Amino acid sequence: MKSKLFLPLLGGCLSALAPAAVVAATLTSVPMQGGMVMPMVAYHAEPGRLQVMMPAEVPELTPLRVSHSGDQFDPADPWYDDLDPSRRGLSFSRRYGFVMDTMSDPLPPNTAIWLAKLSGPAELGFFRYSGSDPKAWEPIFGTAGSPAALMWNGMMFHPGVVAPAGTDGYTATFEAYLVDTTTGEPIPDSGSGPLEFRFTNVPDGRPKLEIETKVVISWPPQTADFVLEQAETAEAAQWTLVAETPVTIEQRPSVLVAPSAAAKFYRLRLVP
Repeated sequence: MKSKLFLPLLGGCLSALAPAAVVAATLTSVPMQGGMVMPMVAYHAEPGRLQVMMPAEVPELTPLRVSHSGDQFDPADPWYDDLDPSRRGLSFSRRYGFVMDTMSDPLPPNTAIWLAKLSGPAELGFFRYSGSDPKAWEPIFGTAGSPAALMWNGMMFHPGVVAPAGTDGYTATFEAYLVDTTTGEPIPDSGSGPLEFRFTNVPDGRPKLEIETKVVISWPPQTADFVLEQAETAEAAQWTLVAETPVTIEQRPSVLVAPSAAAKFYRLRLVP
């Protein structure tokens, strides 16, 4: 006798299970935003100076809204205000990281390596990052008034780098040099020379708010037979018609004009 296979019916019919909805994640650390890009720092005893081998790859600053669509940061974390899409939503990357070359000579006694930012746009920010307790997001390299230089202990170091989301690229110039730990003074001719840290950037798709300053010139509404004119001086022989079309603001005819360094005079002239 052949056996029969019976399938239970739910609600009188068989139906396929719908795929589970993707649930947005709350991130508790700052993503690297790609693989590590490592400047290799080495000390060479014979010339007595540091050398840094810069990688060819250029990191991309990317906002969370693009790299992790729908995700958010924990409001309790120190980077929340800078990086969360509901706050400033800055582009960021942690890909650049300083590391000591294994072929480096030992540092001279009583010396330490310092890293300094020599130049860079104000909107490009740098932060010391720690994703483990106690978590840290501390301005460094001149960001938010912090010192432009800091001592580096030779351990792998990946600062967080941020900028407003957009299409602008950024370049910051750094230098590594030795400091005498007994005097606190830089050791002459020990520096690596200028190092360029370059970044591309990604827009996040949000509309950009533009704010302009305008001068509002308005007059009473019962002036249909008048036109607005302008001149460089009040005693000018020639006055020109203001090209801007009047709009109504608070029930008054008004013209919005851009402010200028040169003085201008305006008058209403009756049209015959």
